[in-house]
Amino acid sequence: MSTVRRSAVVLVALAAVTLTACGPGEDGAAGGPAAPSATPSTPVTPTDAPTEAPSEPPTAAPTTAPTKAPAPSKPVTPSVDPDYDVFPCSTFDVTFTATLAEPTTGSYLLKITNKGGKPCRALGHPVVTFGDLDGHAVERGPAPGIEDAIRLAPGQSAYAGLMGGLKDGKGTTVHSIAMTMSTDSDLEQKPLKASTPGLYVSPAKNSVTAWMTNAEDALSL
Repeated sequence: MSTVRRSAVVLVALAAVTLTACGPGEDGAAGGPAAPSATPSTPVTPTDAPTEAPSEPPTAAPTTAPTKAPAPSKPVTPSVDPDYDVFPCSTFDVTFTATLAEPTTGSYLLKITNKGGKPCRALGHPVVTFGDLDGHAVERGPAPGIEDAIRLAPGQSAYAGLMGGLKDGKGTTVHSIAMTMSTDSDLEQKPLKASTPGLYVSPAKNSVTAWMTNAEDALSL
C-alpha cells in the first residue's frame, strides 16, 4: 500500500471515531430534551400511601325494642253460689191447699206455691196442726238438709203427704188443719189454714212427709 492510500485510511478511521464521540448526548442531537427510554420506568409508590383498604366503620349493634309492660292482671272474682241469698220459704211467701187423696186413711195432699217475686227454699217437713188439738203431725221419712232443700222459683210448687191414720177409737175428728213452714229461725208466721171435713186423727198413726217436688212421691211415702 502506498503512503498516500494509508494516510487516507487513517483519516477515515479518525473521522469515524470523531463522529461516534460527538453523537447525541443527554439533551438529544438537536439540544432538546432527552428521548424517553424504550422501557417505561416503574412508578414509585408513595411511602405514606395506605397499603390496605380503609376498614369499614363498625356497625352499630341493633337496639332492642323496648319490652312492652305486661297488662295488670285482673283480680280474681271468687265464685259465688247463685243461691246463697235464697232464704227459706215462710207462710208469707206461699199459698197453701189440702186435697183429700184417700178417705180410709185420711190421706191429704198438701201443696204450696211460691207467690212471691223471688225464689225461696221449702225446708224440711211442714208443721201441721189439727184443729184445736195440741201438738202437730208426726214427721214421716227423712228431709234434705238446708243446702239441698227444694228451691221454689216464683210460681213453682212443692208437695207433702198428710195422713190422719186409721180409726182406732183413740183419735178425734177435726174439720180443718193449719200449716206453717220450717224456717230454721225464730221468724213468726201466720198459719195457713185448709178445710179437712171429717178428718180422723189418730194420736199414734198420724204423720206428714217432707216437702217433695211431685205429688206422687209425696203420697207414696
